[in-house]
Amino acid sequence: MRDLSAGPRVLLKRLRELMAEPLEPQERLDRIVRQIAQNMVAEVCSVYVLRSDGVLELYATEGLNKTAVHLAQLKMGQGLVGTIAASARPLNLSDAQSHPAFTYLPETGEEIYHSFLGVPILRTGRALGVLVVQNKAMRNYREDEVEALETTAMVLAEMVATGELKKITKPGLELDLSRPVTIEGNSYGEGIGLGYVVLHEPRIVVTNLLNEDTEQELQRLAEALGSLRISIDDMLSRRDVSMEGEHRAVLETYRMFAHDRGWVRKLEEAIRNGLTAEAAVERVQSETKARMMRLTDPYLRERMHDFDDLANRLLRQLSGYGAKLSAADFPGDAIIVARAMGAAELLDYPRENIRGLVLEEGAVTSHVVIVARAMGIPVVGQAAGAVALAENRDAIIVDGDDAKVHLRPVSDLQRAYEEKVRFRARRQAQFRALKDVEPLTKDGTRITLLMNAGLLVDLPHLNEAGAEGIGLFRTELQFMIASTMPKAEEQEAFYRNVMKQTGGKPVTFRTLDIGGDKVVPYFRAAEEENPALGWRAIRLSLDRPGLLRTQLRAMLRATAGAELKLMLPMVTEVAELKIARGLLQKEIERQSKLGEQLPRKLQFGAMLEVPALLWQLDELMQEVDFVSVGSNDLFQFAMAVDRGNARVSDRFDVLGRPFLRMLREIVRAAERNGTPLTLCGEMASKPLSAMALLGLGFRSVSMSPTAVGPVKAMLLALDAGKLAEVLEAALDDIKSETAIRQILVDFAAANGIPV
Repeated sequence: MRDLSAGPRVLLKRLRELMAEPLEPQERLDRIVRQIAQNMVAEVCSVYVLRSDGVLELYATEGLNKTAVHLAQLKMGQGLVGTIAASARPLNLSDAQSHPAFTYLPETGEEIYHSFLGVPILRTGRALGVLVVQNKAMRNYREDEVEALETTAMVLAEMVATGELKKITKPGLELDLSRPVTIEGNSYGEGIGLGYVVLHEPRIVVTNLLNEDTEQELQRLAEALGSLRISIDDMLSRRDVSMEGEHRAVLETYRMFAHDRGWVRKLEEAIRNGLTAEAAVERVQSETKARMMRLTDPYLRERMHDFDDLANRLLRQLSGYGAKLSAADFPGDAIIVARAMGAAELLDYPRENIRGLVLEEGAVTSHVVIVARAMGIPVVGQAAGAVALAENRDAIIVDGDDAKVHLRPVSDLQRAYEEKVRFRARRQAQFRALKDVEPLTKDGTRITLLMNAGLLVDLPHLNEAGAEGIGLFRTELQFMIASTMPKAEEQEAFYRNVMKQTGGKPVTFRTLDIGGDKVVPYFRAAEEENPALGWRAIRLSLDRPGLLRTQLRAMLRATAGAELKLMLPMVTEVAELKIARGLLQKEIERQSKLGEQLPRKLQFGAMLEVPALLWQLDELMQEVDFVSVGSNDLFQFAMAVDRGNARVSDRFDVLGRPFLRMLREIVRAAERNGTPLTLCGEMASKPLSAMALLGLGFRSVSMSPTAVGPVKAMLLALDAGKLAEVLEAALDDIKSETAIRQILVDFAAANGIPV
């Protein structure tokens, strides 16, 4: 074979011309394999494409029998071609027929050829097919020839990815890239969303593969690498990145990759072989990812994600690409698919168009998940591989109820989910019809239904759901989505806007609950081994009284002439409330001295989330104007269960006897002291557990907006007095082995209560 030092450049140039010509897909493929064979002086060049059924089908050939095209097939892992596709590695053989994996396909007439070079057609590390050249002579192909064929395979990968080959695919069959995929993850937000993929940080599609000036491309690469390294060093030197911990470890890994000479050398070699800097990054990224995807070590597989992120950053540096779609290109039914993202980034998208969120990472307590749930969209997290498997505008279904993501669903599944969505819509319409119905139980008990909120985007749900007010307004969300600490004036304007949009309905503001898992970017505490039990909420506020006083001042001003109802989170001792009340009193006195108007009524409350308060119930009830039970944290702390840990989060039941007895004691203490009591948390959002709360004696509950309708439908059919008798007896029966949940389910079924 002749010297190929200029071969790849000449070949790529000719292939680019072929891609630009107005040809039918089959003719284009036929001319491509002919061109490759001529350029590499090969007697055979063949392209096999992977179908969704795991079969590699011969799509074009120069040198083999033409009648074998679309007939010759090999399964994944079968023969030399199947081995290359399965391993995503090239195979270079001087005598193909002596290889143990060789499979003879008589229809092709390839028995006279000995030397064999096959390379995978890769895209984002996935094998989409195999490109092969063969010769009669026994010889090993040189390294530069392997390089040339791998570079050429990139062109074919784009041809597969654009969907051009669909026209010549047999009816009823699909290519692997377009096959339906179901990914199982974790449910972070209930509901069902149907729509089209919007990749949060879409892969850069490299269209210009061939460089015109090698030295200029090498210079562009060097400059982009320099900028990338500087940006990583800058992130590492920032004060908000602690000296140790997971965040820093990831950035250190980025820095290691960015300075890796082996990686840089591969990029430079690809450019010298004729690729643009962008195409070089894409090719090396895809090859590296293909190798790393076969690793079984979880640590090394995680490093693959880090490398992938870094390569994408470099591509964006080179292309100057903006990550977001323009408003005009943003689909009306968008499902955002991301490896990870921040809360503020989600809010940058047109909210009215978002139908769901899919995350490869994150936890149920992630900031972005909290915001997504506030927006009422279904969320599936820990959806491994979603970003690599999805393409922009792919059809997708997010099932937040069953924690599944269906990518490119088959038509039957699509129709089934469409019917499910219609059914849910009909139910929601029935619930909306109840919004003006007074929430009275069947035996005449009045229940107050409130909703939880934290952003202005939540507030329109207040009237839509028929809630009587906001039982929990999470003020920290304003801080979490801001890039800098909101000033007193900004906080005041925000709270004033909340009061205005609620139209006089009561709002209970929870003071700042940051720390623990709710870390704001501009306020980083020291790393803690157990942040949920650490320096957070009221503990942080009392240690930083200026922060709390600023927030209290903003609330007092925003509610001037109206009612201010505020409560403190994570209270452990009644003494903490007394200190906080003292700070509030100082702010009231300050406002009075300045001659500023004060709220016409002020209610001071506490959240009951820490079990220690169960032994201070009477003191607590006498110290405050109202108490709100935070069922999520109270259950977590009482049962020593991390609700963000999938292994143990479902181990114990909120409807188990221990926790319900605990709640019963709280209700009795409130009645004993005449203190208003409510409960805000997941328990209130599910009809069955909400029914249990009413049976225990709760008469005020706060929940997600979408839960108000189902909970109201439940209570309208409930005889609360009758349930109280059943529940009281069940909780006192220490010998019974029947689960309370089952008793509640049976009660609902026997009395026609929708749960």
